[in-house]
Amino acid sequence: MKVAVACDHAGFPLKETVMDVIRRLGHEVLDLGTDSTKPVDYPDYADKLGLIVRDGEADRGVLLCGSGVGAAVAANKVVGIRAGLCHDAYSAHQSVEHDDVNVLALGARVIGPALAVELVQAFLNARFTGEERHPRRLDKIRAIEAREMGQEGV
Repeated sequence: MKVAVACDHAGFPLKETVMDVIRRLGHEVLDLGTDSTKPVDYPDYADKLGLIVRDGEADRGVLLCGSGVGAAVAANKVVGIRAGLCHDAYSAHQSVEHDDVNVLALGARVIGPALAVELVQAFLNARFTGEERHPRRLDKIRAIEAREMGQEGV
């Protein structure tokens, strides 16, 4: 699996830890920056990662900012992205299994390195179950996206 990783300055301290665990799991890492703690704007990195995942250049993404909230909000504006902010292992795997989440958002100022490793492992090891109720619900999410883009019925 190819996994894109992006962060703002607040997420930067956890970026290497996240990339290391992805590699240890046998996946390829696509590093989208940033490369320091010099202040940058998280929407720029969330958008970049979202487009890469949506367009199939990466299978999944991990996005880091201070709280994880802003990055998740921004990534979810990219049509086709389902970013989940997770601070526990259950949410990290269940979000993929039930909601087919393709981007994991993490708050570097909220979680530490050990928990980040656990969450990334849970996220990347999880697979969408495809149970009947889950695709039905995802279709409803896509209908909301289409409506908001003025493409109802598409």
